[in-house]
Amino acid sequence: MNNIRNFCIIAHIDHGKSTLADRFLELTKTVEKRKMMNQLLDTMELERERGITIKLQPVRMDYELDGQKYILNLIDTPGHVDFTYEVSRSLAAVEGAILLVDATQGVQAQTLANYHLATDQGLKIIPVINKIDLPNANVPEAEEEIKEVIIESLADNFEILKVSGKTGENVEKILEQIIKNVPAPIGENEKPLQALIFDSVYDDYRGVVAYVRLLNGEVKRGDQILLMGTNKESEVLEVGYFKPQKIKSEILRAGEIGYIVTGFKELSSCRVGDTVTLAKNKEDQNFSSLALPGYKEIKPMVFAGFFCKEGIEFEDLREGLEKIKLTDASLSFEPEHSPALGPGFRCGFLGLLHLEIIQERLHREHKLDLMVTVPSVAYKLIENGKEKIIRSPQELPNNLQNIAVEEPWVRIDIISPKEYLGGIMQLVAEKRGSYINTTYLSENRLNLHYELPLASLLTDFYDKLKSVSSGYASLNYDLIGYRPCEVERLDIVVADEMIDSLATIVYRDSAYEVGRKIVDALKDTLPKQMFEIKIQATLGYQNIGKQKGGKVIASSRVAPYRKDVIGTLSGGDVSRKNKLLDKQKKGKKKMKALGRGRVDIPAEAYLSVLKR
Repeated sequence: MNNIRNFCIIAHIDHGKSTLADRFLELTKTVEKRKMMNQLLDTMELERERGITIKLQPVRMDYELDGQKYILNLIDTPGHVDFTYEVSRSLAAVEGAILLVDATQGVQAQTLANYHLATDQGLKIIPVINKIDLPNANVPEAEEEIKEVIIESLADNFEILKVSGKTGENVEKILEQIIKNVPAPIGENEKPLQALIFDSVYDDYRGVVAYVRLLNGEVKRGDQILLMGTNKESEVLEVGYFKPQKIKSEILRAGEIGYIVTGFKELSSCRVGDTVTLAKNKEDQNFSSLALPGYKEIKPMVFAGFFCKEGIEFEDLREGLEKIKLTDASLSFEPEHSPALGPGFRCGFLGLLHLEIIQERLHREHKLDLMVTVPSVAYKLIENGKEKIIRSPQELPNNLQNIAVEEPWVRIDIISPKEYLGGIMQLVAEKRGSYINTTYLSENRLNLHYELPLASLLTDFYDKLKSVSSGYASLNYDLIGYRPCEVERLDIVVADEMIDSLATIVYRDSAYEVGRKIVDALKDTLPKQMFEIKIQATLGYQNIGKQKGGKVIASSRVAPYRKDVIGTLSGGDVSRKNKLLDKQKKGKKKMKALGRGRVDIPAEAYLSVLKR
């Protein structure tokens, strides 16, 4: 076990993690030169297209130093804030982390966030400055920023390595530092099996394949295993490790990272964070102490409804979400029914990019065309000391007289060159943010600390931040809890009928602007009928007995069809024309007196509201 080193690469998005991993694979001859390609560990087509890592990916490399052979287990991790859960799961499976910083951009918001995640786990940090080959690289400034950020973690004789992942310059020095400074895993082969599931995938032929880090014990084909969290037993069909494709082996031992083909066909049987042990250990007195702490339950921050354009695809959508949940434990979903869109799922995500990626994966991997409702956050209602979390506008009561409403707030860190300070502060003020303080990373770059309602991040905050900072600012956020807010439910009434699925939660002081936009969007997309269609945005809508309606804050109308009753006339006195028009008016009046018409909201009108 002294020859094993487990480590991962952490960095801000686009700082060169996947490129550095490619150089490791070349240097250790893990992958033949003819099979090498850029971003080799990014196995998803979507990752290659966008140039971002979405999934963590383990790989085992063999390396020789000073005549001794070592096994290096690397886990490549994503950099975007929406995939932080992937990073935290990787960190729990290793003993060391390479903290990568781009020489042209310096320390960024997610660099700091991932650094703090790694130090919380007690990992050994190896700081590395990447992209030193670029003409605009500013290595001394990047070095100063790293020292400013992680000075307390650096040993006296520690050097900050300067490398180029693209050309391979000094990459071998990183492997030497890992072998010298990252501690070997602690564990014993003779102890009862303890393996942490840090990821899993589904194989149509072999069932669930669990990616594991063995802390103690051994596991081989034919062993009867038990998953302690779900209390499910199965026989091991195969064990092995990643090179980076799956390579079958005879046995996995303590300290190693590999995979176990569990044979489970039910996706719910194998959960990320669960502990794998041998079924025979149930007889042991200390059986309960074998359970590992696993991962804390991740709380979704953004909610949206997923609905199929064809109702018959509902079961395919359920199956698709279950399979993606197996590879992405931060996704949550529960069934939901919309009067306008039919059956679907209310899904929880860590952010808007996360939502976009899941939608794209469902489209590509499961051939599903989806309609997605406008993203919203979870609100907390407090009535008579009792708390209730609501995830959709329909759950918010119209009468909030004795109910306190709280919304989630986040603490955000914005790292930017100082010349954009004014524009950024103005943007955050418009989004209801409250300023905390500013810290300087270097003479020209600063870190702004703010607190902000999560709902303000949902619409276009990130786009506007990039716009006011000419693309230089970076953002990271952490949930800090719930705070009181002044919100109301905005209902949409079409032809005197309330449309549940168009309800939204709005701040009281911006209700009119939101209501006006929705009403105008509906006016432009609703098809004409034989009668006039009234469209209203209302607050405090009541539909109990004789009480009906609410405070109308914005309204519009769609004019009715009018038959060209004078089209057959070919001259004559004007009174003939007026007589026919009067007769039509009376007919419309009579139709209105017989009762109001019912309007079916088409999907196009619904989508135009969601894209407001």
